[in-house]
Amino acid sequence: MGEMKIAFFEGWYFKHQIKDKTICIIPGVCDEKCFIQVITNKNSYNVDFNKKFFSNNEDINIKNNVFSFSGIDVNISEDNFKMIGKLEYTNITSLKTDIMGFFKYFPMQCRHGIISMYHKVNGYISVNGEYIKFKDGIGYIEKDSGRSFPKEYFWIHSNDFEEKCSVVASIADIPFMGFNFQGIICAVWYKGVEYRLATYNGARVVSFNKDHLIIENKNCKVEIYIFNNKCYDLYAPNKGKMERIIKENPACKARFKFIFKNKIMFDFLSENTSFEYTYDEISN
Repeated sequence: MGEMKIAFFEGWYFKHQIKDKTICIIPGVCDEKCFIQVITNKNSYNVDFNKKFFSNNEDINIKNNVFSFSGIDVNISEDNFKMIGKLEYTNITSLKTDIMGFFKYFPMQCRHGIISMYHKVNGYISVNGEYIKFKDGIGYIEKDSGRSFPKEYFWIHSNDFEEKCSVVASIADIPFMGFNFQGIICAVWYKGVEYRLATYNGARVVSFNKDHLIIENKNCKVEIYIFNNKCYDLYAPNKGKMERIIKENPACKARFKFIFKNKIMFDFLSENTSFEYTYDEISN
């Protein structure tokens, strides 16, 4: 018998924002190809490449495009999509420990990692002729790997606030050792202090739908309300193949309220919140 092939994907999410401009770039690799997806305030794009063009040593390389945690250098010229630019990242802000907690030691359908909650972005990028200059812009980086995205999930991130702050939260249907549970991960970075709400530290969902999320644990409570949600198509993995369509808004308006030990730490509005919400029926 031949060796059984295990379905697999790996992707990185580089978010860049300055004033009212947001651009998210997603390089990745899956069973049959490598790819670069781009989502802006106006549209989303996908460019596929032969898998031979992918490498991941110290940097992520896809043909003439280089992605690292200190910056990116991109140059794509296709018939209907052109992107060129160079961005530099400084003051990367990592979490103290893995966002997956002890679940990182178990086989999971999808592993999530947060590389930087907040950093400075400088440089330029041009997408289909629209030139964006970044001078003290802000960025965020995360990654996913595994076989498939969760069948049902809610994901949201913003670091576009009146003070230095970054919030990322996700709830998802998690298949685990023969049963399913509603998994929660949330990190709040505010004034240089990290707060964590997660399944593994007693967090629970108070309420959620496509317009809001409220979660809490013993010490913390996070309330998020989404006010407008014009979404664009992105491809997502299902059993190692990029064949599922999900929806993301890279820059919607949202309100974030954070309470710690019964004290309101902040109640911020963000005009540039990235948001995904899906309840598609996709097999694991």
